[in-house]
Parts: sequence; C-alpha cells; structure tokens
Amino acid sequence: MPYTPPLWPVSVKGVTLDAQDRVLLLRNERDEWELPGGRLEIGSPDGVQVPDESPEAALEREISEETGWTVKTGPLLDRGTWIYQPIPGRRVLIVTYGCTNLTPDVEPVISHEHKQLGLFTAAEVPALTMPDGYKQSIATWYRLRAADRDDCERM
Repeated sequence: MPYTPPLWPVSVKGVTLDAQDRVLLLRNERDEWELPGGRLEIGSPDGVQVPDESPEAALEREISEETGWTVKTGPLLDRGTWIYQPIPGRRVLIVTYGCTNLTPDVEPVISHEHKQLGLFTAAEVPALTMPDGYKQSIATWYRLRAADRDDCERM
C-alpha cells in the first residue's frame, strides 16, 4: 500500500476594518468569533470552478462572498501563519493578512456560512470569545495602521 502523507487544511483570513475603524468578525457554528476568509479553491476538473491564482486572490474572493465587501489583500501578519485546533484531533494552518477595505462605507452582509456578523473596536476584541491567534493578528493590524498614520503625519 503506498504511503499517503496527511494533508493540513489551510485557511486564509483577513483583518478588515470599516470606515469607523472597527474590525469585521463572523460568529461560527462553535459560537466563536473569527476573521472572514476560507480555503483556497483548487478548481474542478470540468473547469466550472476555477482555481484561485494565489492565497491573496482567494482571500479577496472569500471576503466578498462572506460579507459583500471588496478588499485588497495586504501584508502577512504575525509571521504569516499559526496553527489552530478547532476541535480535538483537527488542526488547521491559519494564514492571516491585513486587508484594505475598498468599500468601507458599504454595510457588510452575512452569508449562509456564519451565524452572526459583528463590527468591533480594538478595545472590544480582547473580551471576545475567539482564538488568541486572531486577537494577536487584529492587534498587529491596528498597530501597523497606526504606525502608517504617524509616518504620514510626520511627512
């Protein structure tokens, strides 16, 4: 019998803010808040489902599908990846990006994939039920954006 190596599920996630500088989060079936995003599409043999060209393109597609927002994927956050175990025995590689919201004044919509949508300030995030990896990525994106604003003001 040939050896088949185990495969890790990979999920691309994005930290995206609205016009009031609130982060968009989605409540999943485990009653945890999470960042929008999902898996890369590998495509279908018949060509109906086309494969994603890159993780960044997959994230932009996923955020649009899940929330109705249009985003531009930016930098990897927190060294780019971390491992999450949503249920015992199941591990997922999470790849988190900071995203620029190209439609910040558009009211986000919730897809059938989630139970609830929420917009939260940086101060509200630490108290939410969600994995620490997401909280760290959100804090990093807020810090990077604040540093960028400071740099622009000094110029």
